[in-house]
Amino acid sequence: MNELMTTVMIVDDEEMVVGSIQSFLELETSYRVLPFTSPEAALASLDDERVHTIVADFMMPEMDGVTFLTRARELRPDATRILLTGYADKKNAIRAINEAGLYQYVQKPWDNDALTVVIRNAVERCQMYGELAERLVELETANEELAGLKDRWMKAFL
Repeated sequence: MNELMTTVMIVDDEEMVVGSIQSFLELETSYRVLPFTSPEAALASLDDERVHTIVADFMMPEMDGVTFLTRARELRPDATRILLTGYADKKNAIRAINEAGLYQYVQKPWDNDALTVVIRNAVERCQMYGELAERLVELETANEELAGLKDRWMKAFL
């Protein structure tokens, strides 16, 4: 998969934050960026959108970022999830990792270059998991074919 086929979702209740991340990603990458200021609207879009990486704020009025990312995980388990927060504490980090299957926890304010690297790595992770899933399907198919050949051989020669 190349960058042109990659979609990154940004969810933060602050339009300025969403716009800032969207702008620098569009300048630095060729990712398709889906910006949302509402976690509910973002979740609704996951029914129709193939999203590779989701970046969400921790503190939002509709729902917190961990709840959002946990629900997003149910809809798009293969998407890599990143949490942005200005309130870094160990308890919330552990909760996010356990409940939402979090890939990375990024503190606000962030460095654009560092966040770009985190997002690129998250996208790469998603792509590797996708390739692994494809190889597993191929392996299962090959195993089924081998089992069929073994059965035919056993019937023919025994």
